[in-house]
Amino acid sequence: QVQLVESGGGSVQPGGSLRLSCAASGIIFSINGMGWYRQAPGKERELVADITSGGNTNYVDSVKGRFTISRDNAKNTVYLQMNSLRPEDTAVYYCNAEVVVGPLPYVGVDYWGKGTLVTVSS
Repeated sequence: QVQLVESGGGSVQPGGSLRLSCAASGIIFSINGMGWYRQAPGKERELVADITSGGNTNYVDSVKGRFTISRDNAKNTVYLQMNSLRPEDTAVYYCNAEVVVGPLPYVGVDYWGKGTLVTVSS
């Protein structure tokens, strides 16, 4: 089995910063893409940022220049550094990873964390 455990959420004032972490554990042969999604109250879940195993990154336009996604393959961990936070960033943030559990067959399966709440308010 594979589990994703998120940490780093909390409450901050506008302009503040947070760093989210997500560590994968269990039966893992390799991990392909990893990413962060978020869902605000009354809104659909959206992709915030993702990163390939080779380090290529992608961001939703609203966070470009403010958020940075990174990963440590040796630790099976993905991070999201969030700077210049705005009230509209308030959401539950979910970690996602495509995990290959074994070489035969070599196939990736999506796993999700349970989410961590980020609240940005005065």
